[in-house]
Amino acid sequence: MKDALAIHRSLLERQTHHEIVRLPSPIGHADELPRALGLPAVRCLVTRVYACNDVMRGHRFLCAVIVPAGFRPHAEAVRLAVGARLIRPARPDIVNRATQYAAGLVCPLLLPASMPVLIDENAVGDRPCDDVVYTATGEASTALGLHVLDLYALSGAKPVLLGEPAAEVR
Repeated sequence: MKDALAIHRSLLERQTHHEIVRLPSPIGHADELPRALGLPAVRCLVTRVYACNDVMRGHRFLCAVIVPAGFRPHAEAVRLAVGARLIRPARPDIVNRATQYAAGLVCPLLLPASMPVLIDENAVGDRPCDDVVYTATGEASTALGLHVLDLYALSGAKPVLLGEPAAEVR
């Protein structure tokens, strides 16, 4: 399983400024980051993984969606963005196996190259490039802090409007 150390090493290799933060208490899901860090939900990003059926019969794939903590993207927006016929949240065992992260604590970095990654435009659109956001590391006791521009660049995420503005997710 991937963890904070694997992420840290990868970011050091890329010479990316970041911080691994030890949480005051363990979390079971990335949606708990705002409470654990004492930050607004818009500063804490969650990676949700969806199982998709392509428009071509029989082709199945996973996609990752980066959104503010506590936010659920509109399924239709995700479906259209990845060109799927059908999407649904991926089962935890499938997420664990495919991403090598604990299902509720998926980091948006070091995901398989075959997995499309989307990021909610509302989560990053109006932020200054040097604004720091926090995300899960695959571990219950740590979080990753890095500049939003670095997260966007390193995740390879495609920006998509996935729902209501993040300001309403506080």
